[in-house]
Amino acid sequence: MRLATARVPGGTRAVRITDAGLVDLGVPDVGALLSDPDWRTAAAADGPLLASADLEPAPVVPRPSKILCVGLNYRNHILEMGRELPQFPTLFAKFAPSLVGAYDDVVLPTASQAIDWEAELALVIGAPVRHADAASARTAIAGYTICNDVTARDWQYRTAQWLQGKTFADTTPVGPWLDTEIGADTDPDLDLSCLVDGEQVQSARTGDLVFGPADLVSYISTIVPLEPGDLVITGTPGGVGHARKPARYLTDGAVLTTRIEGLGECVNTCRAEKAQA
Repeated sequence: MRLATARVPGGTRAVRITDAGLVDLGVPDVGALLSDPDWRTAAAADGPLLASADLEPAPVVPRPSKILCVGLNYRNHILEMGRELPQFPTLFAKFAPSLVGAYDDVVLPTASQAIDWEAELALVIGAPVRHADAASARTAIAGYTICNDVTARDWQYRTAQWLQGKTFADTTPVGPWLDTEIGADTDPDLDLSCLVDGEQVQSARTGDLVFGPADLVSYISTIVPLEPGDLVITGTPGGVGHARKPARYLTDGAVLTTRIEGLGECVNTCRAEKAQA
């Protein structure tokens, strides 16, 4: 199934995407849907079609309780930089105000002059999970979606902690939908790419992850309980703008396209933050 949070007059609705149109699932968003322990049955149930068959996606889960992200997690990228593969995942967090929909504008904050792209596979938790082994961690994954971890590099590297560069408001597209079938039995090996103004700047396969989705859920659930709707963003491959010589960053009007095989694409126009009145 493909599930999404669709914008409708007056708010949002969780929908199932079908050939016939968008089936209204009776709750405001995918996060609310996943809070039902029997969400798979609810997601597959019949329901009314939305008046518009065109999806206008909000973030797949608009207000997750946790957004956990992973750095330095693509094997080939790490080795080409001359580094050793990490023993443990590098973790950092984002907050919900950073999220935007798959076709929304990405806001370039006036405080930064070094906004970079990072195409990533994201997973959404579908059941409470704590101290999970890899097998039980996999069953707790509701499905997969696309993310671009747009990053303010000049703020990221102000200190040894990355958070301040990672969670500026309205910078992180997630969507357009959640696929509940891809990767149901094994970590997905999907083609991932990022384009800026039509030029491909990143290309990899998600099978190159050092720590795959199930291992990440197992590791993180040892630290903190994961809840339905939580996001885990799994890391980006080589090709980011900050590593180029000279460095290249996103600019006002640039079109950022993030694609993953089977998961669609996010297409976001970058817009300079408006001056505060």
